[in-house]
Amino acid sequence: MSYKPLPDYLIIKDSPIDGQGIFTTEKIKAQTVIGITHHANERSEDGWMRTPLGGFGNHSDDPNCFKLLMDPETWWIGASRDIEPGEELTWSYTLYSIESKTYEKESGKT
Repeated sequence: MSYKPLPDYLIIKDSPIDGQGIFTTEKIKAQTVIGITHHANERSEDGWMRTPLGGFGNHSDDPNCFKLLMDPETWWIGASRDIEPGEELTWSYTLYSIESKTYEKESGKT
């Protein structure tokens, strides 16, 4: 098995939002789980290691993706609505804490 940093239908290119972003070359249906954005990493300053998907994802106040903590060690994104070919994948830079049931604004790009 070989490592694939992104699904075949996603590409990285210049973004009108900021720097570079993740774009889809195929339609992604709502509620599709797209991939992992972060892995727990105790050696990292914030406790997380970004994947390429997490590193190039841009924030939006009207995102087309949601973040999901699938287990205590991995954050994933999924499509919150149908996403058309050529669209940039975006999500909110806000994390939901199950334990405290509060929202926290993330610092920096994730």
